[in-house]
Amino acid sequence: MANLHTEFLGIHSPNPFWLASAPPTDKEYNVVRALEAGWGGVVWKTVGEDPHVVNVYGPRYSALMGGDRRVIGFNNIELISDRPLQTNLDEIRRVKRAWPDRAMIVSIMVPCEEQSWKNILPRVEDTGCDGIELNFGCPHGMSERGMGSSVGQVPEYIELVARWCKSYSKLPVIVKLTPNITDIRYPARAAKKGGADAVSLINTINSVMGVNLETMTMVPSVGKQGSHGGYCGTAVKPIALNMVAEIARDPQTAGMPISGIGGINNWRDAAEFIALGSGTVQVCTAAMVYGFRIVQDMCDGLSNFMDQQGYTSVAQMVGKAVPSITGWSNLNLNHVEKAVINQDNCIQCGRCYAVCEDTSHQAISASKDGQRHFEIKEDECVGCNLCVSICPVPDTLSMRVLQSGEVDQRTGKAVPAHYANWTTHPNNPSSPTFKAAVTA
Repeated sequence: MANLHTEFLGIHSPNPFWLASAPPTDKEYNVVRALEAGWGGVVWKTVGEDPHVVNVYGPRYSALMGGDRRVIGFNNIELISDRPLQTNLDEIRRVKRAWPDRAMIVSIMVPCEEQSWKNILPRVEDTGCDGIELNFGCPHGMSERGMGSSVGQVPEYIELVARWCKSYSKLPVIVKLTPNITDIRYPARAAKKGGADAVSLINTINSVMGVNLETMTMVPSVGKQGSHGGYCGTAVKPIALNMVAEIARDPQTAGMPISGIGGINNWRDAAEFIALGSGTVQVCTAAMVYGFRIVQDMCDGLSNFMDQQGYTSVAQMVGKAVPSITGWSNLNLNHVEKAVINQDNCIQCGRCYAVCEDTSHQAISASKDGQRHFEIKEDECVGCNLCVSICPVPDTLSMRVLQSGEVDQRTGKAVPAHYANWTTHPNNPSSPTFKAAVTA
């Protein structure tokens, strides 16, 4: 079996799966149940010193459902922990002593004032925890008080607070980034400049889940009013992967450890985050939907995958897919693919034909010899992958790569032999040859 043991900032855990700072990590009872189930670590729900933090006694969560009633997205309007700080610290200390082999990170949020951070850091460090996570991402409630994402949206504040924390604590500092920003690279660069040891992302996305059209009130609502909340779950995974990859491939932050968060429901999701640069992954929504024991499936799945692929450690996978991401201008314009229909699998539903005919390139015929039958018209197909994306039957529609010298029936031209060398190809606008020709 592959070894799932993970070392992140010198923090050891038996596997890379950590529970994210959220409702599931709010108190000792929940955290102990999670560790008993097999989680490699936890990030304790955000603590602070504000005595006026009071959560609503009404709907805090709302779900976006798919047609099969599976949760696609999740929204919450819950604030940071509303329990006394000392109560949280006492429980953190007990849990860490009872579970020394698990990662224990404490999420912190206090006002953007040096004295506030100077006061709380020694108290947190005294628990024996392994590290701290600075919550600069929460988009609701606390941001209206000058904390959370209101700090995370200002790189200068991130750098300032990170530097304070490195001055007043010996613990590894992880900065949790908000996705509610134009370019995720700038706050990540600020965190690194301030001396932070790592970043974690993404926190939740600003959202309104919907409207009850009978009462004309937003969902969820407390009484007759509601507030924007934080969106998470399966639907945010592509956004999270992009932001993780942007940091992993940015020359100014390359090599900075990342803890990936956002829509991780199974081992495959986790493996994708790891491949794009995450040393650990944090999970919340999946645990809230399926319970803590989902981690066992995640560990088994990841271990089996690693065995199949020949990986002996998680570290070997970290960042493996980052080189495959590039700017659009670097894409190989001589690369040609065409859709192919496996007629043995086709159920003749016609969905591929409908979407291609109505919204794409009219590259699928609908009949043959007077019978309902769907075929790709290669002379019209541009390889857009729309039909493959919407086909309801696995392995029925796929893409075939045209080889060098093969004629593209749409253009009537052969695929160039320079196919694999697009980086230096004279037709590539980013190649030195092209640039030299334009300059000349």
